[in-house]
Amino acid sequence: MIFFRLMGVFTMKYELIPERLISARKLKKLNKAQAAKLVGLSPIGYLRYEQGLRSPSPQMLIFIATQLETSVAYLTGETDNPEADSIYISKENNTLQYELACEIMDPESELGKRVIAYYKKLTSS
Repeated sequence: MIFFRLMGVFTMKYELIPERLISARKLKKLNKAQAAKLVGLSPIGYLRYEQGLRSPSPQMLIFIATQLETSVAYLTGETDNPEADSIYISKENNTLQYELACEIMDPESELGKRVIAYYKKLTSS
């Protein structure tokens, strides 16, 4: 199931499981250097996460999960399913997608209702 979660201020309790990070990286067929580059870390910095020597911030954990196309729940051991369970949309980087997600999430939005109806029509074939 995919749903939109609009970024905002939140708190979360988490603990990255290094084996899950390794597994998610391997599912994407990336080596450690490629994964480090993908998440904007030095190879040494990334390796510290995989070795359990360092824990990412909640924001970094979300970013890592997004970049590896998995979920925070998988990386923290809340689920055994490595598939992504959410899509994170940054208003700053994806203005149109963010606005569309806001419309779809608003139960009173006529535009949102029309977009959903159109999507259902397209995917029912």
